[in-house]
Amino acid sequence: MEFFHNAKAVRMRNVHEKYLMADEDEETVTQDRVGSDKRARWTVEPVGGSFEVIRLKSCYGSYLTASNERFLLGATGRKVVLSKPNRLGSSVEWEPVREGSKVKLRTRYGNFLRANGGLPPWRNSVTHDSPHSSDSFLWDVDLIEILVGTAPPVLAPATTPTPHRKPSSSPPMSRTSSEKYVEELTESLPKSEGRVIYYHIADEEGHVEDESAVGYALTFKGNSVEQLTQALREETSMDDVIVCTRNPLNGKLFPLRLQLPPNSGTMHVVLVPSTTT
Repeated sequence: MEFFHNAKAVRMRNVHEKYLMADEDEETVTQDRVGSDKRARWTVEPVGGSFEVIRLKSCYGSYLTASNERFLLGATGRKVVLSKPNRLGSSVEWEPVREGSKVKLRTRYGNFLRANGGLPPWRNSVTHDSPHSSDSFLWDVDLIEILVGTAPPVLAPATTPTPHRKPSSSPPMSRTSSEKYVEELTESLPKSEGRVIYYHIADEEGHVEDESAVGYALTFKGNSVEQLTQALREETSMDDVIVCTRNPLNGKLFPLRLQLPPNSGTMHVVLVPSTTT
């Protein structure tokens, strides 16, 4: 796979403009915007002498590992962790799959490495999950060191970014590990690109943290409540949720069941666990 061919070390950058990071606890895999941190460096080890399947070793000497432990009850994703197994087996092996100018990393069991966004505890977490249409499975590979005597591969020109992840025209922000960044998902798009759905995620009691904020955004091109529900479930990796809106008169949440507003108008919704009364 040309993204990793003859690579000695790489950085992996996701759709949230964050890097795949080895946490300081030497067990957790997370995301951070500080790509210059040593924890964003991953040493590439070809499996069987071929870059068709690779291992990624962190700065702590531990490997990127697809565990079998669920990340959250009721969600499909499983934890990606750091480990130092006595025997290097399939859990630390990843198959690069090219998607235009980006790459997906597939486990030996068919799942893909996923960078999660949204609200805590999803924000900055990394899981492996069954493939679907979400771009949270896509990664840019920054080659930061090559094997001696080799040249970096020539990649195809970059493809047009996905519409709802438009690059910001603002000057670069100062990047320090202590800063908290708001996801750049709130830009409106031309009506021809679909409607913008702003969403919050409620807890088991139906409470929403900081609902005064604009929320997270999804560009939706469908036309039914069922399609919207499926798109939001895929976006958040939460399978057991109900899409709700607020009654403008009393502020109470009620399920969205009939139809979407006409003319591709912007919507604000809340995802509520189905167990919430």
